[in-house]
Amino acid sequence: TIYLRMLSRCLSRVTRPFLSKTLASQATFDLPECSLHKFDIELPRTCTLTREDALRYYKDMTIIRRMETAANALYKTKEIRGFLHLYSGQEAVCVGMEAAVSLQDSIITAYRDHGWAYTRGLSPESILAELTGRSGGCQKGKGGSMHMYTETLFWR
Repeated sequence: TIYLRMLSRCLSRVTRPFLSKTLASQATFDLPECSLHKFDIELPRTCTLTREDALRYYKDMTIIRRMETAANALYKTKEIRGFLHLYSGQEAVCVGMEAAVSLQDSIITAYRDHGWAYTRGLSPESILAELTGRSGGCQKGKGGSMHMYTETLFWR
């Protein structure tokens, strides 16, 4: 189908090498002091980001953006019926929060949950299948944009 071809074309660009092997393997950042809240624990003053983590975060954010771009195109051609609340511009929220929590932690999201569905384990194909009402979606195409559930996604 057309939406799978659009997605595979977009995803093939993501899998190209991002950086050469000669770049730094990690980066350390100073964190500002948080004086507005009183914490029971000592907060860290620095944070180290490895090259592998940075590339994984970038790849996840890029896949989510391209998935949302494909969903927007499908919505405009009326392949996606009803409402579509895109997650474009918010990719770093779900990718960053998922880096800080575990799959056992509960999350609460509003109706923009496509990025969360991806970070919680759904494939872009199954998300787009759900959006277009196809049986390959996580709810067999019956949940649409606002009702995506799996064992790891909003299942409590």
